[in-house]
Formats: sequence, C-alpha cells, structure tokens
Amino acid sequence: MDSARPSAAPGSPTPTPSPASYSEVQASAEFAQLRRSNRAFAFPVTVGFITWYLLYVVLSSYADGFMGTKVVGHINVAFVLGLAQFATTFLIAWLYSRHATAKLDPGAQALKAQLENTAPTTAPTAAPTTEEEGV
Repeated sequence: MDSARPSAAPGSPTPTPSPASYSEVQASAEFAQLRRSNRAFAFPVTVGFITWYLLYVVLSSYADGFMGTKVVGHINVAFVLGLAQFATTFLIAWLYSRHATAKLDPGAQALKAQLENTAPTTAPTAAPTTEEEGV
C-alpha cells in the first residue's frame, strides 16, 4: 500500500486532477528541474554506452587480430569485451536506480502530492441500499 497517499474514506473515489492541473505542473519550475535532472543523467550515459557498444561492433568487424588475442587460456579479447557489455548494462541500471532514488523520486513524489492536493473533490455517488430499493 502506498503510504504517501492520503487516506480516504473506504469506498470514496480518489480525486482525479483536472487537465489544467497537469498543465500547471508541467509548466512549473519543479517539473523542469526534474526533467533536467533526468536528462543530465540519461543523455550522457546513453551516448557513452552507444559509443562503447559501437566500438565493440567495429572492433569485432575490422580488428580480427586484436579481438582474437588470447588473454588467459582460450579466453580472448572479444570474449572479455563481450562480457564487459553485460557488466556495463548492469552497472548502468544500478547507477540509474541510485540516481532515481536520490534525485528523481523525491521530486516526483512532491509533484504527485501537489496534484493530489489540488485535485477537485467529487462527491461520491452512493449506491442505493437495500432499504432504499424497497426490498
């Protein structure tokens, strides 16, 4: 259960923010800062990883002698660099998780709370009870 969500009476609907509320949040400085923080991490890491991957592909295609160099036993440079691709992928996922937890999640939670607090409250429509139905 989400502990950050304000408790509502059982059976009452969660208020839905209006489209104008979403537009206000999107235009806010907090949202712009959240996007900047995400881009500051994601773009350089993406460019770095794609460059690293393309280097591996180019070396595999055009540097047969280098990639076939034995490192230990039957393990060659191509195998080591191939495993490094997997290691890099997991490293990036771990780094992004830390970045999101430290920098993105608090801002996103604040914006979510802002939206939930400014949402127009709608009165729940009560379902007819058995007494009202005349049963």
